[in-house]
Amino acid sequence: MGGPGTSSTRRLFREVFTFGSKDLTHWFPSHMARGIKRMRNALRRVDCIVEVHDARIPFAGRNPMFHDIFAIRPHLLILNKKDLADTTPQKTSVIPRVVELIENSDRYHRLEENDYSVMVIGVPNVGKSSLINAMRRIYLNKGKATPVGVRPGVTRSLMHKIKVSNKPEVWLLDTPGIMTPYVKEIEVGMKLALCGTLQDHAVGTDVIADYLLYVLNSYNHNRYVDFYELEGPSDNIMDVLTQIAKKLNKICRVKTAAGSVVQRPDINAAATHMVKAFRKGDLGHITLD
Repeated sequence: MGGPGTSSTRRLFREVFTFGSKDLTHWFPSHMARGIKRMRNALRRVDCIVEVHDARIPFAGRNPMFHDIFAIRPHLLILNKKDLADTTPQKTSVIPRVVELIENSDRYHRLEENDYSVMVIGVPNVGKSSLINAMRRIYLNKGKATPVGVRPGVTRSLMHKIKVSNKPEVWLLDTPGIMTPYVKEIEVGMKLALCGTLQDHAVGTDVIADYLLYVLNSYNHNRYVDFYELEGPSDNIMDVLTQIAKKLNKICRVKTAAGSVVQRPDINAAATHMVKAFRKGDLGHITLD
């Protein structure tokens, strides 16, 4: 993430984000529990594990269960979405690295097989399906084989093996995104929510937008001011969202206590737009850890 601002600037903004009573400590829908069970059962057919995680949160939210369950297989970590993080992207050839890991390990039940089978794992919405599709495009010159979505949880069940390379013959197994059952620290949960790993309704888009504003101001990252043509940096989320709603002409009709209907800035629509703008990189490239 960008460097901190000057001490005089930082005094204008919050130094601590107040999380209130929001409970993000437990987030483990039933389909994730079923997914873990299926992934365990599929291990006999797998030579290597590729874990995909969001480069904006390289440490936050990685599922510790992955290490416990998949430790018996070679493990490669790929930080995806580097174009959205404050890093210098470096291209790594995935297939050669995977093949090297497999050939230097004990293949157990697959010793006689000529092809390589790789399971792709990760928390929700870190780009597993996008990675698979990109590898098919690079190595096979073929199109999408697995659906891609902006909502966490698009892949909810183990899919059929997907070929991504002919020489060597490599097949990938896409899996559902699996969150850690418990988020020990609330700020880790907020980072996950901001990157779209948790569903927005579990936290509240307004809360996510407020946390985003806190993060941007904490590091004097003021691109949001120019992007939305605001009057200047602000620590007041309602003020910021009101300005954004007016700029974008986001208006909602509200019924007053007297029964009349008035037009007001649509704060929820503005919050949604701001959070999506961050996720697309429109507010700058930021690493949250």
